[in-house]
Amino acid sequence: MIKVTLRPVVLNISQQQEEDRVMKKMKQLSLGLVLGLLTFALLCSGAYAKDAVIGFTGPLSGPGAGYGRDCVNGLQMAAEDINKAGGITVKGKKYQIKLETYDDMIRPPEAVNNARRLVARSGAVVIFNPVFNTIAPLMQINEQAGSEFLMMAYSSTPKIEEIPNSLTTSVPPPFTAYVRAFSEIAWSKGWRKGAMVVTLGAYGDEWRHAFKEHWISLGGQITADKPANYYTETDFSAQLSAALATDPEFMLIGGPSEPTGLVIEQARNLGFKGGFILVDQAKQDYIADVVFKGNLSKMNNVIGVAAVANVPSQISDRFNADYNKRFKVHNTFEAILHYSAMYLVAAAMEKAGSVDDPRAIKAAIANVVPQDPAQVPAVYLGTLKTKLLVAATVGVIEDNQYKKTYQYIWWAKDKPAFEIIKKALAEQSDIETRWMPLEGYLQ
Repeated sequence: MIKVTLRPVVLNISQQQEEDRVMKKMKQLSLGLVLGLLTFALLCSGAYAKDAVIGFTGPLSGPGAGYGRDCVNGLQMAAEDINKAGGITVKGKKYQIKLETYDDMIRPPEAVNNARRLVARSGAVVIFNPVFNTIAPLMQINEQAGSEFLMMAYSSTPKIEEIPNSLTTSVPPPFTAYVRAFSEIAWSKGWRKGAMVVTLGAYGDEWRHAFKEHWISLGGQITADKPANYYTETDFSAQLSAALATDPEFMLIGGPSEPTGLVIEQARNLGFKGGFILVDQAKQDYIADVVFKGNLSKMNNVIGVAAVANVPSQISDRFNADYNKRFKVHNTFEAILHYSAMYLVAAAMEKAGSVDDPRAIKAAIANVVPQDPAQVPAVYLGTLKTKLLVAATVGVIEDNQYKKTYQYIWWAKDKPAFEIIKKALAEQSDIETRWMPLEGYLQ
């Protein structure tokens, strides 16, 4: 009797479960149908469109990883802010900015393969890269028919402008602007004798050659040239000892920021009390905050790229706080210039009416500058062929503090042009704007 009693109950439960399963399935199908119809309607109405893909290939592992990550942080933060504000609108369609990144470890074959994947698989027609060793080979493929992309080249070497390429935009100021600006300040300090302990490689070789040539033209003297590998070495005592034996008043040093800090520390430990000029890759505030934990005592008489906190900008304080909160790392010029460049690309896409025509996007860049100083931390003011025009901002550390900040306008052909540009810049009472015409870039 127990079995007879239980059997109908089991059957009822099984039947109820089957009915519930069928009903659930029908509801899922109905919901899927509704969502499908809604998506189709959105596509037809233009309210929804595919992503606008921006690519990045650069060092995200190995010795240059920190540098590459700073660049990506700026791009990522800009993409998030643009998307949060509604994305971009191109011919009535809304697009979200999608950033796709690849690690190339500063290896040209990897960079080329990454770029081809970004174009073929992801549909990217704009690709950022921050190292000339990989930018140069990318400039050999970015004009190939059917796989064109706009090369956003973040390198200060003037060699970029020497390579014929109609699909390249050079993002930062040329380092020759810093050579001139740093030399001007050093000369005003009374420095005449300098030694060089700069990073090895094409970038360091260019810097040393350009600085030596300009410094000697002023009447100065280079007492020693002892390059070192800032990417692999941690003990620079041999090069520093040889340089210091020539009794220089200052040293030109630099490569990535952290090893540059080691060079400063080791030079001070060897008894050097003179000044330092930092190549533009090395950032004085990063060295001060990260290497020396905020202690500027070893960085007296340092000339270099200005601290990001001292960049003349309407939004620098807010931007720095937001950046530090998001990424928990020190803000850098790499981050702020990439942030501004991403906004520039987004605006150019809207102006060009295209997210997939690199030539139209490149042509439109000239029509979306100057940028709004209330929107970006570093304002691009114009274009000159390949080059974006942005002030070179220089800082001086003296008496254990950031003493003075200068912004140099290096593309103004004459004083009237300089005054027009100056009016478009964010100025502060403690920042001096200077005219420094740079041959080869005047307009």
